[in-house]
Amino acid sequence: MWKKVAGGYDVDDDDALQVLETLDLHGIAKYIKSDACKNIFIMAGAGISTSAGIPDFRSPDTGLYANLARLKLPYPEAVFDITFFRNNPKPFYTLAHELAPGKFRPTLTHSFIRLLAEKNYLHTCFTQNIDTLERRAGVPADKIIEAHGSFATQHCIKCKAEYPDDEMREKIKNQELPICNKCKGYVKPDIVFFGEGLPDEFFSSLEHLRSADLLIVMGTSLTVHPFASLTEIVDESCPRLLLNLDLVGGWGSRTNDVSCLMPCDDAVRKICELLGWEEELDALWADTANTVVSFSKDVEDTQEPKAEKAAEVPKEEVQETAKKVEKQAKVDLLEEFVGQLAEKIAGVGLDDEKETQPSQADKKEAPAESSDSNKPSHRDAAKDVEKSQDKEDPAASEDVETIDPASKEGSEDAQAARKSEPKTSSE
Repeated sequence: MWKKVAGGYDVDDDDALQVLETLDLHGIAKYIKSDACKNIFIMAGAGISTSAGIPDFRSPDTGLYANLARLKLPYPEAVFDITFFRNNPKPFYTLAHELAPGKFRPTLTHSFIRLLAEKNYLHTCFTQNIDTLERRAGVPADKIIEAHGSFATQHCIKCKAEYPDDEMREKIKNQELPICNKCKGYVKPDIVFFGEGLPDEFFSSLEHLRSADLLIVMGTSLTVHPFASLTEIVDESCPRLLLNLDLVGGWGSRTNDVSCLMPCDDAVRKICELLGWEEELDALWADTANTVVSFSKDVEDTQEPKAEKAAEVPKEEVQETAKKVEKQAKVDLLEEFVGQLAEKIAGVGLDDEKETQPSQADKKEAPAESSDSNKPSHRDAAKDVEKSQDKEDPAASEDVETIDPASKEGSEDAQAARKSEPKTSSE
């Protein structure tokens, strides 16, 4: 067992194996450069997308839920409730128009994840986000596990038939309800709503965490389970790095825990500076400049083709642009965002949807959604994660806690589940 000086104090022989020379970003950078670090795993939450202009969910003043409370919903989380959606999908699709993939540019942090992949360090990126920005940043699809689903694919909630991507895009763009071409049921993106089970690939990938040489947790409050429990699956001696605004999840309880409490974009830039990767990071982020597309009804939806060879951009200019994006006025953006939602969703009620809903007969035939409670078990370390899913299935995005589907007038069991929901902290 090594004896190292870490953070100004000696590491005793009685402690767990000290892998890092120092418990800071310098120690992390030196470890990444060593032969010991080959498989890096990422756990990403909504905090990595806020600098793109996408609000997180639970910040008290700027979070999406805090502002959706002003709209005409029985409760804010109803917008991601499968039972509410079956009766009235319009609020969700109003929100989907505002959050649609392509409207936001990936952040510097997304480009950092891609950089890890290009350097063959990235094993798997587990993300709670539904925004698909990892994909748009160029992270290989086979390296991404979207724990709460995403807008990438969509199916009918009644017959489960797949719905064409191009048709879905047009429906969201034109703020129309997508209806199944086969059974005329409602179509929903493959986002995990309250009352639905997590994707199979999430559970089948858990065992790989045992091979992690480094776990990087970024932009999450680690309050939504079973996702939050992934931090406990990696080996006790595996270094864990937290990039977040706040200290969360009992961080610091392990010998090789390191925390960096600052915006994720700032943190990944510091890491790349220490690794000598800063120019590569800026180049990858500059490559995302043309990924934003128009969702306006009045403007033809086109995207500028990328030049065969990207024009050289001065390093100082790229860095200055990155800093400006990172310092966007989130509150101002959110006020505009919520204002648009309020105008579109005002007056929408269950009775307003009668003409657009499937027939009552169709509703009765709709198959019940299962909570996927009988997931196959994995290694011992993952069993606790599996058990926790029976209690709570996360939904929709980072920090969307899993509850039994219910409106204010729902079943007693559903109301009880909502009352027992643990309080969460903002990202």
